[in-house]
Amino acid sequence: MNKPPKISERTKLLLNEWRSHLTLTKREETFLAGPLKTLDNQIQRLNERNIRIAAFGRVGVGKSSLLNALIGQQIFATDVAHGCTRRTKSCIWDQPFKSLNSIELVDTPGIDEISEAGRARLASRVAMQVDLVLLVIDSDITRVELDALKILVQSGKPIVLTLNRCDQWKTEELANLLISIRNRLPSYAKKLEIITVSAAPRKYHLKANGFARSKPTSPRVASLINHLKKLLSKQGEILLAINSLRESDHFYQNLKQDRLKRSKEAAQTVIGQFAALKASGVAINPLLILDLAGGLACDTALVIQLSKVYGLQIEGHSARQLLKRLSIHNAFLGGTQIGIQFALGLLRHILIALIPITGGLSLASAAPVALAQALLAVHTTQKTGRLAAKMLLLGIHRRGTQPSAMIQRLVNNDPSVRFWINHWSQKPSREATSPIQALLP
Repeated sequence: MNKPPKISERTKLLLNEWRSHLTLTKREETFLAGPLKTLDNQIQRLNERNIRIAAFGRVGVGKSSLLNALIGQQIFATDVAHGCTRRTKSCIWDQPFKSLNSIELVDTPGIDEISEAGRARLASRVAMQVDLVLLVIDSDITRVELDALKILVQSGKPIVLTLNRCDQWKTEELANLLISIRNRLPSYAKKLEIITVSAAPRKYHLKANGFARSKPTSPRVASLINHLKKLLSKQGEILLAINSLRESDHFYQNLKQDRLKRSKEAAQTVIGQFAALKASGVAINPLLILDLAGGLACDTALVIQLSKVYGLQIEGHSARQLLKRLSIHNAFLGGTQIGIQFALGLLRHILIALIPITGGLSLASAAPVALAQALLAVHTTQKTGRLAAKMLLLGIHRRGTQPSAMIQRLVNNDPSVRFWINHWSQKPSREATSPIQALLP
């Protein structure tokens, strides 16, 4: 019996097929050029089994020194004046990891040298462009680092909290510092492991002239190397697969939101046209049964047109089924509307029938009734259109073999993916938002 393909292979096949069928307009290619490049780079890393690891943190915490210690060479610039890294730099780490072809280490600028908004953008950009983040600190965790941690955790990327310069504390002092850091971590980051290292330790000695001097000694980063080997050997391929799916889903959601915003104006126009058509038909139509039949036909046509605006092609039967669900969701569109229209229609027919008896006076009373019917038709058409648009939007959000659906299938079918998601997706709570409401016509 043939073995099922590995997670990374299944994800690779699904994502490459999805990407090949993703069609963009010229406007979308320009508007989303940056995110599209990030997406393609991520899919390429998945295809090539190349993981990117970034060192992230404040100025002077030893990010560059830590990466140099991992590589075993002075690749990244360091200086006692701090702040040597002004732009993101990277280097391939020549370490054998099971099922991975290459590992790229990325050095980033210090987050406390830029504005708060700039720090947030940098943290988001780094999180989107790498697969794992080493959040490097050199003392108790600060507010700046906690703010960055929140953004990194929201990305869903694995984070290794790395405490550098541990050679400067005694054993008891280091133990107390770790307790303090752990206590300051928010609830969504309590699972993070804290790895202690000394990327560039120095040994002090007293010279004969009485002056104290120091000289560099060998880095102590074995704990971090062992942790990364264990993590990447077991979960490297899963990590790449999930990150690629999440990056694809992030891009697709942005694309979809942009398209839906542009569809909003078109939907408003369609609803307005059908409201006017239905109102005029109800106002001039002499037969009650035609009022009701014409109104239902108009609503069905409205739903079909809205489905075309939102890119969901549904036929007449599907549109009528959607209208039935709309009636269930909103009683005013069901029995109440029909009852009011029936009562108004019956009243208008009675008034018209009384014209010979009243000498035409009842015709004056029939006109306001017809106007009320027209206004009701406008209101109910707008209500129908808005509810139909909402249900169509929800349908767009739920349908298709999109990246989010791929992730959910993997979570349902593969225990290792489920463990990965549960372990690394402890996100901060956010205020409940309703993006659908902002997109409704």
